[in-house]
Amino acid sequence: MNTVTLRAGPVVVRAERRTVAVSSGLVAVAAVLALVALCYGQAWASPAEVFTALTSGGGESSFVIREWRLPRVTAALVFGASLGLAGAIFQNLTRNALGSPDVIGLDAGAYTGALVAITMLNGTAGQLAVGSVTGGLLAAAVIYLLSLDSGLSGLRLIVIGIAVNAMLTALNSWIVLRAEIDVALAATGWNAGSLNGIDWAEVRLPFAIVALLVLLLVVLSNAMHQAALGDEIARTTGVRLGRLRLLMVLAGVGCTATVTAVAGPVVFIALAAPQIGRRLARAAGVPLVPAALTGAVLLLAADLVAQLLLAPVALPVGVVTTAIGGCYLIWLLGMEVKRSG
Repeated sequence: MNTVTLRAGPVVVRAERRTVAVSSGLVAVAAVLALVALCYGQAWASPAEVFTALTSGGGESSFVIREWRLPRVTAALVFGASLGLAGAIFQNLTRNALGSPDVIGLDAGAYTGALVAITMLNGTAGQLAVGSVTGGLLAAAVIYLLSLDSGLSGLRLIVIGIAVNAMLTALNSWIVLRAEIDVALAATGWNAGSLNGIDWAEVRLPFAIVALLVLLLVVLSNAMHQAALGDEIARTTGVRLGRLRLLMVLAGVGCTATVTAVAGPVVFIALAAPQIGRRLARAAGVPLVPAALTGAVLLLAADLVAQLLLAPVALPVGVVTTAIGGCYLIWLLGMEVKRSG
């Protein structure tokens, strides 16, 4: 048998053995990176000190580890996994490696909604969350309506998404330029995508939202597997494709917008993590679990690099992911052109 069956109450999930093995390996890598990140800081802490801080606490170093470093590390893992899931959802829907939220304009749309909340409202956490989700959904609706001829798959949707992304980026620049100087500076810095200074109060609600979206995807996992085999097969097994795709779009936009509302647009992770996870698992489609775990590893590693490059000054993690993502996007575009030719 090449598959493993996992049961959680009424939900049954079947996974390839290699996918399970790769996922276990990625969990181990994430655990090692998390330990290094908890140890690293202005004052280096030993693994024993980290263990003591997480289990019993007490002392100034334990406070720093639990209240400063742990929220940042946890946010990197959860947000990276969320972006990896969002990328996998849209790459499965479009059946294209370029079908990523940061390529087809969903990140830019979520940022537009957040900018409206910052510049026209009070910019509270709730307003940022609602604005990001609304902006992402509106961007997704526009892209879908403009690409009705090809449905949710094909290069046409990708090209339209890139065009919408460019227009939204221009709109975002205009909003920032029209804002008051202090608001514009805050919005521009936030646009870089950063985990600097994040604390538990900022991440509790986003973590709960991501958990609900993951639960939704677990419930939809069997239907998604059937849909990956083809529309005809999915219909014969009773899958309602219209409803399934709508729920997948809502989950993908929710994952992207939740991260954008807290950390700003963090590019590259949603684009690269699903494809790296797919190649590691050697899967025909884009499996969600390897994509999520790869996203968590990539974002945590990028955040570590951002802290180390100009230490003691911590760069926004988006600077690192953008630099790496540019090279990856050039390579991926070359592969897509070669495949199309």
